[in-house]
Amino acid sequence: MAGEQSSGTFVRLPGETAVLKNKYGAVVEDIQELGMVPYPSLPGSKRSTNQIEGYQRAEIKIAWPYDNIGADISALMAAVAGNLYELGPMSGIKLLDIEIPDEFMSEYRGPGFGIEGTRKLCQVYDRPIIGTIIKPSVGLTPEETAGQVKILVEAGLDFIKDDELMADPPHSPFTKRVEAIMKVLNDHALKTGRMPMYAFNLSGEIDDMKRRHDLVVKNGGTCVMANINWVGITGLLALSGHSQVPIHGHRNFWGALSRHPLLGMDFVAYQKIFSICGVDQLHTNGIRNKFCESDESVIRSVRACLNPEHGGFRVMPVISSGQWAEQALDTHKAIGNLDLMYLCGGGITAHPGGMDAGVRSIRIAWEEAVRGNSIFDVQDKYSEIRQAIDFYGKNT
Repeated sequence: MAGEQSSGTFVRLPGETAVLKNKYGAVVEDIQELGMVPYPSLPGSKRSTNQIEGYQRAEIKIAWPYDNIGADISALMAAVAGNLYELGPMSGIKLLDIEIPDEFMSEYRGPGFGIEGTRKLCQVYDRPIIGTIIKPSVGLTPEETAGQVKILVEAGLDFIKDDELMADPPHSPFTKRVEAIMKVLNDHALKTGRMPMYAFNLSGEIDDMKRRHDLVVKNGGTCVMANINWVGITGLLALSGHSQVPIHGHRNFWGALSRHPLLGMDFVAYQKIFSICGVDQLHTNGIRNKFCESDESVIRSVRACLNPEHGGFRVMPVISSGQWAEQALDTHKAIGNLDLMYLCGGGITAHPGGMDAGVRSIRIAWEEAVRGNSIFDVQDKYSEIRQAIDFYGKNT
C-alpha cells in the first residue's frame, strides 16, 4: 500500500535511489492486527502460493510526505483513496480517517457558512433547525411546489429542500421553480420578518451551477443544494468559491462507498473531504432510519461533523431518512447537542392532520425532548402528537 501510492512500482527502478525513497516514500507508522479469517472478504484477491493460509485483517496507519501532495485535494485523494483499492494481494480496504496538516488546511477556506452562518440565516438558535423535503420527489409543477411551500412556511417550518431527484426537468424547470417558490418566501418574509431557507438543487456542470446559483441569489434565496458525489471535488470547489449562500450537501450514492464493512470509506474521512471543499450542511442519516445504517454509525457521523479532529472544519449535520416526531428525544439524548438539522419528509408531509400539523408535531417533539420528555409523555396534551403516533407508529 505504502509503496504503490508513493515512489514504488511492481519492479525496482534504476532511478529509485535510497535518497529518493527516504524523502518521498510513504511510511507505515502502525499496524494493529485484527485476526485471521479463512476466506477473502471480496472476490479478486491475488496472492502468491507461498503465503500462509488465511487472510490477515489489520488497521493500518500510513503517512505520506507533504511534498508528495502539496495543498491539492485531488492529489490527496489519489494518494489515500486511489489505486490501493485495486491491489491484488488484498480483498478489502476501507479508508477510516485522514489526519490533515495545518499547512494543507490553510489553503482551503472550507465551509463559508457552516453551523453559525446557517443558524443566522434561519434565525434559529436554541433548537434544531426543523425542515422537510418536497414530496413527491418528482412530478409537481413549479406552482404546485410553491403551494406546498406556502403551507409549510405558514406552519412555522425553518427549512425546505428539493429532493435530490429534482434537478431541471421539463415538468419543473429550475428557473420557473425558483421564481415560484421565492415569490412565496419573499411574501412570507415581508409579512413576518423571517425568511425560511429553501435549498434549491442546482447540481449540474460547473457553469450551469454558477448560473443557477446566481438566479437563486437574485431572487432572494438563501441556500443551494448539490449532489456532492456526482458534482465531485472540482465542481464543489468551484461552486463554493462562487457561492454567496450556504451549500447543502446531499450524499446520494453514499451506500456504495460505505455499506460493505471492509470496502470504501468511513464517514469520518468522507466529511473531512467535503468540508474542505466547502459544504456547509451535510447529510448524516438519522436514528431508526429507513436505510441500512445503524444508529451507532449515525451518531458517530453526527459527532464527526460537530467535533472534527485533525484540523477539520465544522459543518451542520443533517439528520434525515424516515424521521418523525418519535425519534426527537433519543436523537437529543444520543447527540447531546442542538446544532443539527432535523428533516422529516413523509414525517411532515404525510401527517394525517395535514402538513401544517406535521410541522407542529416536530416542533412540539423537540420542545419536549429538550425538557427530557418523549412524545408518549405528552400525547394526551397535543392532537398532532396523538395523530402522529397512531399513523407513523403503524407504518415504521
